[in-house]
Amino acid sequence: MHSFPSSPPSSHSPSHSPSSRHHAGQDQSRPMGSDETSQSTPGSAASRWLLPLRWLDANLEKCVILVSYSGMAGIIFVEVIRRFVFSQQASWSTSIPILLFLWLTWFGASLNVKQRSHLSLNEIRMRLPYTGQFLCQWLDAVLWIGFGAMVIHFTLDQVALARMNFAIVPGTDNVMQWWFYLATPMAWILILIRVMQNLIIDIRRYRRREPFNLQPSIMD
Repeated sequence: MHSFPSSPPSSHSPSHSPSSRHHAGQDQSRPMGSDETSQSTPGSAASRWLLPLRWLDANLEKCVILVSYSGMAGIIFVEVIRRFVFSQQASWSTSIPILLFLWLTWFGASLNVKQRSHLSLNEIRMRLPYTGQFLCQWLDAVLWIGFGAMVIHFTLDQVALARMNFAIVPGTDNVMQWWFYLATPMAWILILIRVMQNLIIDIRRYRRREPFNLQPSIMD
């Protein structure tokens, strides 16, 4: 009689011990992406908090310009129709748009400084050597800061004087003039911030020997 050897256990058969089933159940019940969320760093949380500030830095002037221009255009449009169609007109319709123009122009100036689209004699700068261009950028910043400091000083006095005298916008009962005059010092503070931001960018470019932005686009 021939004896047949018993077949060996298959090496591919999975083990079904209670401990292995327990660990497998834990792995399957763990939600996907839990490792990534548990490894969030303080830096990523800080960057999320900085997102509103970055948005404000990029769009502050544009928002003020949009609101002031829309207010001016809306008041003028409505009052022209009322004047020629209904023979009526609000007494403040000629004064409020003029005061809103302060917010439009000064914050528009800040936007131009930020984009470097203001008048700056760039044709002359482009013919200068690289170091000469960098010195002109420094001269720009010094002149902006000096002139801006004077504007802020004297316009704050004007705002304080209008506030102390309770100056009312003509045609209104309780709209104060200093609310609109405040646009000038606020916008010039923002202009100086933009000047310093541009100067920091220029210093970094000079250290890396990169060309300066002497031909900016107003559509940037």
